[in-house]
Amino acid sequence: MNVVIIGNGIAGISAARQIRKLSDHSITVISGESDHFFSRTALMYLYMGHMEYRHIKPYEDWFWEKNRINLKKAWVSNIDFEKQLLQFENGESMPYDKLLLATGSKPRELPVPGIKAGGVQGLYSLQDLEQMEATTVGVKQAVIIGGGLIGIEMAEMLHSRGVEVTIIIRESHYWGNILPAEEGNLIAKHIAENHVKLVAEDELAEVLQDEEGNVNAIRTKQGSIIECQFLGISVGVVPNIEFLENSTLETNRGIMVNEFLETNVPNVYAAGDCIEHRNAPLGRNAIEQVWYTGRIMGETVAHTIIGTQRSYKPGIWFNSAKFFDIEYQVYGLVPNEISPDLEQFYWEDSKSPRAIRVVWNKETMAFLGIHSFGIRLRHEQCEEWIEKKFTIDKALSRLQKAAFDAEFTKQWISSFLEEFQKANPGFAVQQEAKGLFARIFD
Repeated sequence: MNVVIIGNGIAGISAARQIRKLSDHSITVISGESDHFFSRTALMYLYMGHMEYRHIKPYEDWFWEKNRINLKKAWVSNIDFEKQLLQFENGESMPYDKLLLATGSKPRELPVPGIKAGGVQGLYSLQDLEQMEATTVGVKQAVIIGGGLIGIEMAEMLHSRGVEVTIIIRESHYWGNILPAEEGNLIAKHIAENHVKLVAEDELAEVLQDEEGNVNAIRTKQGSIIECQFLGISVGVVPNIEFLENSTLETNRGIMVNEFLETNVPNVYAAGDCIEHRNAPLGRNAIEQVWYTGRIMGETVAHTIIGTQRSYKPGIWFNSAKFFDIEYQVYGLVPNEISPDLEQFYWEDSKSPRAIRVVWNKETMAFLGIHSFGIRLRHEQCEEWIEKKFTIDKALSRLQKAAFDAEFTKQWISSFLEEFQKANPGFAVQQEAKGLFARIFD
């Protein structure tokens, strides 16, 4: 059987590796972006000079031939699903028996005047990085529209080269659609400490251009004119499915799939950023464009492709990121606004940019989620608390087991628990660990 995979990101490559582990089928991975799979989240470190391209390839170039995974660098222009035939932009074609669409996502575009000017771009692909390298030469001022994870990466990249950066967000605080105000303000303060200007509650209205058609300033909806020679667009990503929209494949915002990641077309499957669940797993969104969900989808759909149908089960929600020097982790449910059935506690270190928020069910006291800033937590511990429905006091009694701070980092647990106990005197949190971190409750 000839299995063809379009896309060499984490979903496509995870599927290819799993299919090879499970079968001897012919496997071909197609990508027009790059010859080999690379770590997309590490693109910023190439620009900043911390790494070279070879460093962000998880596998040596010989890996693919050794594991009998064929690689083809090409852009697919059309798919004849009836004939099971791919057509490439260069005029070539390729048949398939089973097809996996893992085409990823692309930056969301803004419909504002002048958006096509030179020096205006998002950051997602290897080609985007190459374009950014070329267009930021000699740039003194840059504006980033939108915050989130890509926006802060672009700001850090530009700042590393001495560019004056302004980030504009439409929310009242940073990453306001994800973070509560306290955490958003913590990140905003850290952004300012890194000499990046943050403008809240404003949006891009127009891109102003010079005589050569390149951006030289922007106008915001609040009427501000900000000079810049580079404009980064970071207002989210959308499934990369434009070339599929006029086909028989069912699409909405993404490629529609069932619980087995099957599409409406026989022998065609989809995984990763490009998909939309018809019936999303409980507690999850119909579209989730996160690295680890792409990996799980790839490994899951591989079983279905070879004939051993398996449903997609992403498990407990998890994500991580880095805002300049502040590491971020989230496990489970930590909404930006708390509903009446939930309780929460927020702690912030008064001397360093560190914070934790925990959320639990008001009626059952079940621990529902935690996120941390500047503090490392062990994945397996936080996941266990949620999966086994620990009460909030039982979960926090095991906080020492979850702590994973770097060596010589000042500990925070005793301060956090002391403040939690003051705010919630009805709880009896007894640390299981002995010694320094338990003494306040002895």
